[in-house]
Amino acid sequence: MNDVVIRDADLGDLNAIMRLETETFATDAWSRDVMAAELASPSTQYLVAESGGVLVGYAGLSAPAGSEQADIQTIAVDPTHRRLGIGRVLLRQLLALAQSRGVVDVLLEVRADNPGAQRLYELNGFTAIAVRPRYYQPDDVDAIVMRFEVGS
Repeated sequence: MNDVVIRDADLGDLNAIMRLETETFATDAWSRDVMAAELASPSTQYLVAESGGVLVGYAGLSAPAGSEQADIQTIAVDPTHRRLGIGRVLLRQLLALAQSRGVVDVLLEVRADNPGAQRLYELNGFTAIAVRPRYYQPDDVDAIVMRFEVGS
């Protein structure tokens, strides 16, 4: 983790983000156009993690101005850099961004078949509040909706 740098993402990161997006979320990856729109939107903020100048993770927060709710859009870490704390650092920085924007609740969806991600969120104060059946397509995997109360 010592050689990892976290910084704001920009459109120049799109190719590297899309490489990791399609590798990580093979069956339900976002399209290049959707990701480009996310990076350009004033309502979202994305961070990237770099190691040795190579993008090894990214994460995004949607927090429209004036809204008391925000959504963690995505967090992805390259398999060769998992379990080093990068996902945790990205998550905590997104939560800090949410707090700086006056957000009260942060929501996210996580695949029911991804216990590692669920555990990351639980260890960082998220609680499961609902299930969205068959949310992730084409895999027919449920989404667990989780909530974090800012300031709690």
